[in-house]
Amino acid sequence: MPAPAKPVLGAALSTASLSAHREWLLSRPRDLELQDFFRSDVLDGDWQDVAARLKKSLDGFEGRLGIHGPFWGFKIDSHDPLVRNAVRTRMLQGLEAAEAVGATQMVIHSPYTTWDHNNLDLYPGNREASIERVQATLSEVIRRAEQIGCELVIENIEDKDPHERVRLAKALNSKNVRVSLDTGHAHYAYTSTGAPPVDYYVDAAGDMLTHVHIQDSDGYADRHWAPGEGTIRWGAVFRALGQLTSNPRLIIELRDHGTVLAGARHLTELGLAE
Repeated sequence: MPAPAKPVLGAALSTASLSAHREWLLSRPRDLELQDFFRSDVLDGDWQDVAARLKKSLDGFEGRLGIHGPFWGFKIDSHDPLVRNAVRTRMLQGLEAAEAVGATQMVIHSPYTTWDHNNLDLYPGNREASIERVQATLSEVIRRAEQIGCELVIENIEDKDPHERVRLAKALNSKNVRVSLDTGHAHYAYTSTGAPPVDYYVDAAGDMLTHVHIQDSDGYADRHWAPGEGTIRWGAVFRALGQLTSNPRLIIELRDHGTVLAGARHLTELGLAE
């Protein structure tokens, strides 16, 4: 089969929404991100049963499979060793689930806040100390990810400087650590905090970018709207993506999973993706 002329869209779905999108997922080798295993109640419950049901639902699936890792209630650069232990435990639980379903990518969240942007350089060595805390938290997690062939991708949340988490990912010194871009988070940062526009985030990451959450926003809040409902300049974003050789997974991640196909159709009708 010849390579597609345009990038192929995938989606972030859960156990509850997977069956409704099965036909679309199988129509191309679309990438899929499972969104069941970031929840503490799932990880502390019978997640093996969830994994078994998901694997059964994915019979015939040919795209790349990933999961969203845990993130609620913590940061990966905590000063507190007890908190770092808890974060490490959650991340290892996420990787256990990833291995069980055959996922080759897990999304984790950037530690950088808007406050950090103005304060990381307030004290000597503060920026380096933040990276050291992330290393202390994730060193065992990264080793485990390498063992099972799972890539960790660091997603921008409040990041105002698009280069900061790229520097962090490189400092973690593993081929299994790369970066993710969430278009809606970047657009919020651009509109509300003075960050550069979304396509600049793509350019800043370059081929360290191997995962993209595609969602639209008005720039005021983290809307997770379908593409076309907000104000992101999708042409500029996809032109920047077209310069990469890293072949990032393009994952439509919406609050309402029922609008995934409408969002995909909008980008297809713009001639940007399939």
